Amino acid sequence: MAQTVAQHSDVSRYARSVDISKRVRWEIDRDVIRGRELDFSKKFLPDGLSRVRDLAFLSAEQRRLASQVQGRTYANMFGLVERFISVKMLELSRDHGLGDQAALEALVRFTDEELKHQELFRRLEAMTAAGMAPGYTFAPHPNDVAGVVLGRSTWAVLALTCHIELFTLAHYRQAIEPDPDLSELWKEVFLYHWIEESQHAILDELEWAREDAKLTAEQRDAGVADLIELVGAVDGILQVQAAADSEYFVAVCGRDLTRGEADALRAGFLRAYRWQYIGSGVSDERFLDVLGGLVDEGQLARIQAALEPLLASPVAR
Repeated sequence: MAQTVAQHSDVSRYARSVDISKRVRWEIDRDVIRGRELDFSKKFLPDGLSRVRDLAFLSAEQRRLASQVQGRTYANMFGLVERFISVKMLELSRDHGLGDQAALEALVRFTDEELKHQELFRRLEAMTAAGMAPGYTFAPHPNDVAGVVLGRSTWAVLALTCHIELFTLAHYRQAIEPDPDLSELWKEVFLYHWIEESQHAILDELEWAREDAKLTAEQRDAGVADLIELVGAVDGILQVQAAADSEYFVAVCGRDLTRGEADALRAGFLRAYRWQYIGSGVSDERFLDVLGGLVDEGQLARIQAALEPLLASPVAR
């Protein structure tokens, strides 16, 4: 049977992804770290993501510390999610084993790059820990989270993965890259991460559409339900980590915060985290275009209703 135009286009996109992956390939020590250390006199996470300007009771120095605490968690969150992403992509690569070898290579390279990113973020955590006061805790355990996520339907896991990798690209372009006041090394970690994630997002879209094409209407509806549950699980992680990070900040910030300030800090961290890991993704135009092409109006409305309690404004098309 002759290939359809869409099938031919997909084959070309997998092959192009392999070519780009080879050209942009980087190594942690040679290209990223290069013997450097983090600059703790500068911010890590930019204001557009940390939302620290909303915390008017903090001094400039305390806002910088808050950006570093949130930035530490930001890096650890990526190490966390890349655990289940790499496992899922390795699983999906088997579907191409006796078929399109460009697709097989693309997903194997994707998996290898995600493993490298996990190592990069472990290195960044060690460097951050060396320069910050003791007492920080990253609450979720990567293997436990991966087990929960991978227990859901492939459609839902790919939806969550696509969402994550598209907001990764948006964060770098819109907030990290334009900010001149970030630690140079921290900023370049996310530059190099962005370079490879740009291809991962394309593969996410291809694999999500390929999985969707296999499903009955009932299976897709179950996938939507799984996605809603996964978003709820993500929010549960964010609530725990916002509490842990705000408590750590209060302990090390150098002054006694009032009860009202401590409560505002915790609420502010949670608002920032919900924007970083949920809101910025579900409002991304590219994500909405892909999602809108796979679900019907009723399913989109269900997703929107689940998001409304978490976000200041609902997802809209």
